This record gives sequence, structure tokens and C-alpha cells, in this order.
Amino acid sequence: MKKLFIICLLGLVTLALLLGVTFQQLSRTAPITSDQAKFDIILGDSLTSVAWRLAKQGVVQNPQLLIAYARLTKQTNIKRGEYQLNELTSDLLLLNTLLSGDVVSRNVTFIEGMTFKQSLAVLHKQQGLIHLLAGQSMSQVAAKLNIKSEHYEGWIFPDTYQYTKGMSDLDILKIAYQRMQDVLKQQWSQREEGLPYDTPYEALIMASIIEKETGAAFERPQIAGVFVRRLQKGMRLQTDPTVIYGLGDDYQGNLRRRHLRQPTPYNTYTINGLPPTPIALPGKESINAALNPAIGDSLFFVAKGDGTHYFSVTLDEHNKAVKQYQLKRQSNYRSAPPPAIESSPSQQ
Repeated sequence: MKKLFIICLLGLVTLALLLGVTFQQLSRTAPITSDQAKFDIILGDSLTSVAWRLAKQGVVQNPQLLIAYARLTKQTNIKRGEYQLNELTSDLLLLNTLLSGDVVSRNVTFIEGMTFKQSLAVLHKQQGLIHLLAGQSMSQVAAKLNIKSEHYEGWIFPDTYQYTKGMSDLDILKIAYQRMQDVLKQQWSQREEGLPYDTPYEALIMASIIEKETGAAFERPQIAGVFVRRLQKGMRLQTDPTVIYGLGDDYQGNLRRRHLRQPTPYNTYTINGLPPTPIALPGKESINAALNPAIGDSLFFVAKGDGTHYFSVTLDEHNKAVKQYQLKRQSNYRSAPPPAIESSPSQQ
């Protein structure tokens, strides 16, 4: 028994020494170039195949030792993705990185006021995404998203989304679509009483108009209040961004009087109530404003040229404001405060 104990003890000591030497070898750092630091692990790659591949590229110093150590310590469940290592690394640091799945992530941003079409264009330019939607129509994309509404506009929540290599443009849109549904549902549950909307979708339409009309963020509730009161009084919204959206590619950057008379489903100078769909991607603040408009009496507003608006109660007051701010524009006129925010001045 004594001999057996000594043999076992020697074996344990030897194993500890081997593990110590192995750990020391695997912890030895070495410089790598920027080209060597970037690599992908794809579906089906194993630790063994990755270790030998990176050894050929000069990244892994002791592939056999690394594989044996990983198997002995049961650390072979590496994560797939795109990796970016530091310029100084070791085999052990590499193994820890592969096990943690610390992969490169990128960002894609949908800005408030974008259209569905513009969002797709942004996705098409993103590197590292699998482009499943390239060449497909917007209605085809909407079908893949399983959008429950008849229309796809406005259903993508504007925000910054992280993605990793191997994800697709459809993955991003599904996340953004679900986010919009969640935000709209949550905001709808906190709406004020007596609003002129029968459904959350109508509130989404209104929010998109507020988004396009707002240059200064603090004015969102005031602008919402004007539009809500106009609907409640049976007045037409008469908002330029809806006209521009309805013109589509015919709009060349200059809205003329003839456009205000041109019949389209979105021309709120000629139709009553809301347009049939949203006209852009509204953010959370615009949705909140649509459902919690500011209390007041104003029924009109006009862009002042500094990014804010002048609000009027009567048509006579509004016409004077239009004459002051719109008909006598200064050279430094702007529809939004710096930095510029995409919006259109209103001349209701």
C-alpha cells in the first residue's frame, strides 16, 4: 500500500509539473501582424482544425500542446464568428478568446425619419452581413418579415443595432420590426384619453408625421397637439411631408403650390384625416408625443428659420407669421437647428 501511495503521489506530481510546463508554454506571448490577427471561425470548425490552420498562419505557436491542453481541461467548445486579436497574444489567450466568443461586432443605424426604402439601402451597404434581401422588392421584404399590417412603411424602429459576421440583413430587420411592435404596444398602453385614433397603427401614422415635421425635439408634443386638435375639429392636416412622400420620385427637392393640389392618397391638403400609412420611421419620442400631445389652443405652425416653429391659434395670426418667417426668408434660414436634422418646414 505504501508503494502504491508513493507511485500515485509521484504520478500526481509529474502531472502537475507537466501541466505547469504546458501552461507556461501556452502562456508565452508572441507578436502577430494585423493580417494574422483577423480570422473567422465558421460552422463546422473544430478546435483541432482551427489550431492547425492558425499554426500555419503563424498565430498558434504550439498547436499539439494547445489541443491536448484543451481536451484535458474540457475546453473545446469554441464559438464561431469573426475574431480580432491583439498584436501580442499567446496560445492560452487565444483559447480563452475562442471559448468566450468575444467576436467582432459592427453597428448599423436607422435614423429617425428614414423611410423603409432608405433603411434597406443602409443595410445593403453594411459589411459583414449576409445580404439575403438584395434585389428583392420592398413588398417581398415585408412578406419575409411577416408584417401583419397591409403596409410596410414605418414598421422598423430607428435605432443602432449590433451585429456579428454571419448574421443577415433579414436578421437585423426582424429585430428592428419586433422592437417597433414592442415600443408601440408599450406607448399605446400609456396613451391619453380622447385621442382621435382607433388603433395603434393610426398613432404610428401620426408619429411619423410628427417625426418629419420636427426640427427641435422639444417641440414634438406641441406639434402633436396641433395635429390632434385639427383632427378633432375635422380640419385637414395640411402638412408638407405627407405631400412629399406621396410624390415619391417626382419630388425633386422643391415643393410647389401645384404639388399641394396634386391628388395622391398622401396629400393631406386634399384628403381628410390621416394618410393611409406612416411616411417614415418614427422614434420613441415622436410616438410618445402622438399619444401624449401638449394641451393648448394652437391650430397652425410655421417654421421660423432657426429650427423652431411659431404656433398660432387663429388663421389670421398664422398668415402674419407665414409672411414674417416664410415669405421673407433670410440667407441663413434653416428648417432645423444645427446639427441639421432631416425635416420639412410646414406652412399649414
